[in-house]
Amino acid sequence: MLKTGIKLFLLSFTFAIGASAQTTDSVAKKDTVKIDTALLNKYRINTKKNAIPVPPTPLEIRQELIPVTMLDYKVSYWRKAITFGLNFNQAAFTNNYSAGGVSSIAIGSNFIYHTEYNKAPFSYISELNLQYGKSKSKGLGSRKTNDRIFWDNKFATQMAKHWFFFGSLSFESQFDKGYNYDANPAVAPTQISNFMAPGYLTESIGFEYKPVSYFDLRLGTGTARQTFVLDEKVYAQDQLEAYGVKKGKNVRTDIAFQAVAIFDKDIAQNMHLNTRYEMFVPYGQPLSYTRHRLDAVLAAKVNRLINVSINGTLLFDKNTGINDIQGTEGLSLGVLYKFP
Repeated sequence: MLKTGIKLFLLSFTFAIGASAQTTDSVAKKDTVKIDTALLNKYRINTKKNAIPVPPTPLEIRQELIPVTMLDYKVSYWRKAITFGLNFNQAAFTNNYSAGGVSSIAIGSNFIYHTEYNKAPFSYISELNLQYGKSKSKGLGSRKTNDRIFWDNKFATQMAKHWFFFGSLSFESQFDKGYNYDANPAVAPTQISNFMAPGYLTESIGFEYKPVSYFDLRLGTGTARQTFVLDEKVYAQDQLEAYGVKKGKNVRTDIAFQAVAIFDKDIAQNMHLNTRYEMFVPYGQPLSYTRHRLDAVLAAKVNRLINVSINGTLLFDKNTGINDIQGTEGLSLGVLYKFP
């Protein structure tokens, strides 16, 4: 009986182990079954087709003005400058000075006002140049050493990179009377000029070539100039005309071709050169009556205020009654102030 019970227990245990092993093998076989992903993708829900349609929002870029309360910048197309120069020279001798000499005093002044407007393609430049100087020597009295009024205005519009179409208006005369002095001090001087005797008013239109900032060339294909002589004292008794204006008349008008070349640049440290050449070719006169004028100023700064300058003028104009080249030159040491 006991033996029969043991046999039944062993048989049951063996059956249980076999059933468990069969179950494990069955599960393992299920885990290793290959899944057909293509079949799954076929029946997968397409979320894009079933999504709720949302209209696209266009990208918009717009300018927003941000107020800046702490800054107040303004664009100015104007440039202005004022230059003032004053030169002084003095010499004194006693009556018994063995080497001899004449006491003298001389003063000269120069004032330049320059204003410029630039807003492409238009530009405007105006320059007023005033010069006056006088000297006084013992026994000779006072004599004028320098005297000029010159005002130049130019309007221009750009046509190409270096070419402009311009119109200009300039005025030239002097402040004081001018005299011709004889070598003999006993002979009274002869008056030869005065304010508006002569005076020149020039209108010109044409083309301007400006390759760099410090050089420009004006070609005035249509130029008119009025020459004024408003003081008849500049006419000698036997003289029928002065400065090209006939006696009894006050104005003469010439139509001409005009060329003006200007060079204005620092050529070295603390050294500046300004030159202006003008050629005036009147249409109604021979070429020998072509007027040439060259003005040049070379200035060197000693310090912030003191400067040394050399200025000179060459003039050839038969209408003045002189058939040769005329010239003047001056060397001065003085105060020169420019602002801003």
